[in-house]
Amino acid sequence: MRSHETQNPDASFDLIVVGSGTGLAAALVAHELGLKVLVVEKTEFVGGSMALSGGAFWVPGNSVIREDGGTDSIDRAAEYLDEIVGDTADPERRRCFLHYGPATVDFLRKVTRLTFMWSEGYSDYHSERRGGSAIGRTCESRPFDASVLGDHRDELRQGNMAAPVPMPITGVDYRLINLMATVPHRGLPRAVRRLAQGMGGKLLGREYLAGGQALAAGLYDAVLRAGIPVWRNTALRALVTEDGATGRRISGAEVVRDGEPLTIEADKGVLLSAGGFDHDMARRRAHQLSSLDEWSLGSPGNTGDSLGAAVDIGAGTDLLDQAWWFPAVAPLPGAAPKVMLAERSLPGSFMVDSSGSRFINEATDYMTFGQQVVERERSGDPVGQMWIIFDQRYRDSYVFAGELFPRMAIPEAWYEAGIAYQAPTIAQLAELTGLQELTATTSRFNLLASAGIDDDFHRGAGSYDRYYGDPSHGPNPTLRPLDHGPFHAVKVVLSDLGTCGGLTTDGMGRVLDEDGGVIDKLYATGNNAANAFGDRYPGAGATIGQGLVFGYIAAHHAAARI
Repeated sequence: MRSHETQNPDASFDLIVVGSGTGLAAALVAHELGLKVLVVEKTEFVGGSMALSGGAFWVPGNSVIREDGGTDSIDRAAEYLDEIVGDTADPERRRCFLHYGPATVDFLRKVTRLTFMWSEGYSDYHSERRGGSAIGRTCESRPFDASVLGDHRDELRQGNMAAPVPMPITGVDYRLINLMATVPHRGLPRAVRRLAQGMGGKLLGREYLAGGQALAAGLYDAVLRAGIPVWRNTALRALVTEDGATGRRISGAEVVRDGEPLTIEADKGVLLSAGGFDHDMARRRAHQLSSLDEWSLGSPGNTGDSLGAAVDIGAGTDLLDQAWWFPAVAPLPGAAPKVMLAERSLPGSFMVDSSGSRFINEATDYMTFGQQVVERERSGDPVGQMWIIFDQRYRDSYVFAGELFPRMAIPEAWYEAGIAYQAPTIAQLAELTGLQELTATTSRFNLLASAGIDDDFHRGAGSYDRYYGDPSHGPNPTLRPLDHGPFHAVKVVLSDLGTCGGLTTDGMGRVLDEDGGVIDKLYATGNNAANAFGDRYPGAGATIGQGLVFGYIAAHHAAARI
């Protein structure tokens, strides 16, 4: 804790935003409301985990869905959140999220040069529950020309996955391009279109980005045009407090900028939007799993500094045991894991634990997947090493790990590193991998897949399962027997997109102390705050969605507009 009276401010602003992911949107809102805003970013690059993500946002009832021909109801979305979240999070927070969500999207459409589209058909993750939507509530940015950033282009954090040629692939594109070998009339034209856009744009001096890169670039462009200062290489060291009428309140922040300590005064407060504690392995092993490896795909700067600064002044925390879990292909030494999205839903594959037995509906949403793996370990029955098993027809049909296109051979380096095995028969594959139950598991899976019904784990029963399946295969687009050798096993690890436990906040984004009282003039949004949806993930983009919306709410509250 630092007392304001003992400091001589080196700078003065109305609102300090810590973090340059979805916090950029909060800064834009505060600026539009007349506040003098500063954004501080710990790392050299702007964009945070948002720039590393798929860039989708889940905001029910917004104008993009309506204008693209969809129908959605805030009341129905409220039923859905009440159904899946229950008492794992404050209901007032989700009511505020739903109420202010559409206005947030309209604001971004007004002040940025981003154009958004509805990802029609991208089902809610629990669409079979009351209020769920099989047609989806997810939206994303269309490809954005990052050349408008000019001299600031190199300040944008680069994505986890970069295509070998300029090719701005959106989330909708990914699904279709992944099927270009089995549904060529849909996949190939989409691939050609994006390749033409990327290459043609380059010839014209444009650089089209998609996903989180597009969203981050569009927000940063708007921030630069608004004249909002962004201090990179500036780490939060402490929050400055003073005595108020109702207790302690925030009056500024101590930061270290390019190695120089500074005290910044903030008349309207500080908004923490600096991500989770993704790379603070001591805290993660204490709250999540003692065996957890450092395979997070969150921004490298997410080490929990802002969380610690708030806890130091008495802030409460919640859901520290949770993360946006994501199964991923095990990395080569020195490399990052490669997320597995469609791979787990496509026919001709299944997953096994260290015994060679299936243990899960492979096609379930990635957070639920991780939670089930974690629960197994906490219960004393760990999954152990995970593997995805598939046949050659699968390898010839689909993109794998985001980089192996159909019919491409698995790299020799994967075999040398022990993360991939191949054999002419399942029995030989079982012997190579030491997966003792693999032969029996394959026989059982093939029997179920032949019938198109997974009696064991219900794969393909839900609309989200089927979204990433292969529509050219029936009766279940996620199930097919493995009968086209050779057969393959690729090692899978439990990665994540970041932690989603953090500071306790109210519906206005205000941070609460350990007793539930408001810490005046301190706000937290995004992964700096405990997930507004408790231990659930409602749909693709719920992470970014709540970051954007609560930034909008908190900025309005700081400006005394709500």
